[in-house]
Amino acid sequence: MAVIFDLAQSAAHGRYGTMTRMGKNAEDRLARLATSRLARELETIRAMLRIACRDRHGTAEGLCAECAALADYAAKRLALCPYGADKPTCVNCRIHCYGPRQREQVRETMRHAGPRMMLRHPYLAIMHVVDGRRPAPPKPNEALADAAASPGEGAKPVTAAASESKS
Repeated sequence: MAVIFDLAQSAAHGRYGTMTRMGKNAEDRLARLATSRLARELETIRAMLRIACRDRHGTAEGLCAECAALADYAAKRLALCPYGADKPTCVNCRIHCYGPRQREQVRETMRHAGPRMMLRHPYLAIMHVVDGRRPAPPKPNEALADAAASPGEGAKPVTAAASESKS
């Protein structure tokens, strides 16, 4: 719950500048991050960014401007994720919502911080591996289309052969 409070408090104080500029539904989007799965994913990316920023950019505490911007971007993308709490890890996701530049920045961050996560944040590292083994659900639009196309329970579709045999 500390992560959720930290997110709301950070947004209120402008730490996540992009989160406060998302429009009138910013509170609803922040509420999506209140789910334990998305809050843990955000905390994982923030931990990786802190490790990489300290090692590569020499930042003693917090994040440099570039890494803070990437953390803001990641928080915004998580808040807008159409999968919500069912979100797979990004590598398994069918919807790639990061821009090419940000995706490459996150890849480089994960390459550097990933091996170090087991020592510094073992719970987050293990849960990230567990989450990565979870299969990706179908795209939200595909699931709606499949539900609309399939007939309801108990109703059988009428085929041309069945309708001709009744006539």
